[in-house]
Amino acid sequence: MCLIVFDWRPDAHRSGSVRPLLTLAANRDEFFRRETEPLSWWADAPNVLAGRDLTGGGTWLGVTRDGRFAALTNFRAPSEVRPDAPTRGALVSDFLADAPVAPLDYLRRVAREGDRYNGFNLLVGDFTRREIGWYGNRADAPPSLLEPGVHGLSNSLLNTPWPKLVAQRDALRDLIHESDERGPPSLDLLIDTLRDPRIANDDLLPATGISIERERVLSAAFIESPDYGTRSTTALHVLEFDDGLKIEIKERSDDDGAHRIVRPGAFERSFAFDVER
Repeated sequence: MCLIVFDWRPDAHRSGSVRPLLTLAANRDEFFRRETEPLSWWADAPNVLAGRDLTGGGTWLGVTRDGRFAALTNFRAPSEVRPDAPTRGALVSDFLADAPVAPLDYLRRVAREGDRYNGFNLLVGDFTRREIGWYGNRADAPPSLLEPGVHGLSNSLLNTPWPKLVAQRDALRDLIHESDERGPPSLDLLIDTLRDPRIANDDLLPATGISIERERVLSAAFIESPDYGTRSTTALHVLEFDDGLKIEIKERSDDDGAHRIVRPGAFERSFAFDVER
């Protein structure tokens, strides 16, 4: 994952109508040669619904039948990358596939070995607990639970104001405001909004140790280049009803499941299920 924006409302209460606990949209940016399984239930971990990186074996975003969630972005620091570091995607899949543990407890465990990994940001949540936590192994801060509100992650620390993060976080805030009376924005609208190819102005670009030409390419929410780009967009709702929680998730991908890349992505998979008590 390289861009995640989300509206987190842990104070939502049952009130006789649907209430959005989480509204999220995320882009996964990756090399096109890296083989991937699209969003699906895992045969070896039937509780887990996620895509799968067939090179590293982990994943970048997923949910579980019992209402847990995890997602990851890489921290862009090319001079610090170690080829022998363990795969960061396992931090997501381990939280989802292992026995349930409180988000903050898991993040503290990860933080004790955070320096083994290349740079990352990790979100983990448990919707039945109404908790989402964040830890970045390049942050001068311990793991913490997130406050309510609209947040964003790209390839720096949480809510770092890179142009595409600010634009997409503001766009999500506008969508939430416009749809408050009608319920959360549709998954299709969330996906369409995040697939924005506009490049930021040079004076707004961060300096992350890559060329200005590459910074321009990567400044778009939806990235296009010959060998690297936005491989999939995922939208997620966690909705509260009087009788429990429901998860709705949709992925639009450039891979139909046969590892055949077609740009821009138009293959879609969607799932909806009640969270198990």
